[in-house]
Amino acid sequence: MTTRSKPISVAVIGAGMAGRSHAAGYRNANTVFGAGLPPVRLAAIADANVELAEDAARRYGYEKAHPSWESVVEDPTIDAVSIVVGNALHRPIAEALVAAGKHVLCEKPLAGSLEDARAMAELERTADVVTAVGYTFRRSPGIAGIRDHVLHGELGDLTLFSGRYWCDYATDPNGPLTWRFKGGAGSGALGDVGSHIIDAAEYVAGPIVSVSGAFLSTQIPNRPLPLGAVVGHNGAPVSDEFGEVENEDTASFTARFESGLVGTFSVTRTGFGLPNGLAFDVLGVGGRAAFDQHRPAEYLLDDAQPEARTRGARQIIAGPQLPYFAGGVPMEAPGVGANNADNFTYQARAFLDQVAGVAEPLPACATFADALRTMEIIRAVVDSSRNGGALTPVPPASA
Repeated sequence: MTTRSKPISVAVIGAGMAGRSHAAGYRNANTVFGAGLPPVRLAAIADANVELAEDAARRYGYEKAHPSWESVVEDPTIDAVSIVVGNALHRPIAEALVAAGKHVLCEKPLAGSLEDARAMAELERTADVVTAVGYTFRRSPGIAGIRDHVLHGELGDLTLFSGRYWCDYATDPNGPLTWRFKGGAGSGALGDVGSHIIDAAEYVAGPIVSVSGAFLSTQIPNRPLPLGAVVGHNGAPVSDEFGEVENEDTASFTARFESGLVGTFSVTRTGFGLPNGLAFDVLGVGGRAAFDQHRPAEYLLDDAQPEARTRGARQIIAGPQLPYFAGGVPMEAPGVGANNADNFTYQARAFLDQVAGVAEPLPACATFADALRTMEIIRAVVDSSRNGGALTPVPPASA
């Protein structure tokens, strides 16, 4: 582990939308939760699009921009690295970084295939470095607060979890055919945004043991080929030539949790007017709670208050009473807000806490094994859809 006095040197592989979020998170990691973390050296950002890498390095104060991820692997001064590129590249980059003795924070989903994900989980089992996965919503004060209500039994026995992640980034039929639309069933909306709501569901309500009633569909089966590089979900000049979309735009399924709880899920990337719509309701015999990422600085809570006449859902404004808020924002007062960028900062701090071995770390990041489990669930959803919605078991977490 890195000593407390030695700076932790960090790099980000990938300078797109999520890569910049990781870059900003590392930059801000020492501004939250007080002392204890060593200084953070912002060493490098790497991207095959050199202009993009240079721009990100300039914006976020990194020393160098590299044209390839291999340059980061070969730099002996770099301690910890975020992998934020296409899913199919996660495994070879992670293997090279671990072999070079570097700590790894990999974006979700874990890999481009279940085979690669299993190999990465096995790599983690024998690695002598920290390996983690970027399930950023675990750092949401509202979601963490609801999880605490569940763990403390304040909602009573749970009766239903209803989760959704509805986005609109693929509603334009003239949007370019990027890597996000390649890779086969399960790698579309399920892998991209579904992995987040599946992880959030297990984080709040416990393990999923089976799925059923799955249905996958593609609303826009062909898209124009881009004429150049595409950043994130942005538009780009396209050609007159079209290619086939290989994965799903929309998916829905039912899940059974280990506790007996039933869950319903739906995800889409073609939901008009919904830029980032992760949301869920969790119901119990003694209360209920709801979260919506479009209103990230609050959640709704209803419980068995003594006076039945005044019962009803009430708005819980994010403040120092919730996880991550106290010490995590410059103005520690209820109602000043919390957003997705804050979650990336908390995630970076948690990862670096693990790397540095600080005395009182934030809760650890999700592991490669956790992310493999999410991909096993996604595979079960795909299998269910191919078999007419048949009940499909999910392998146990230890398998």
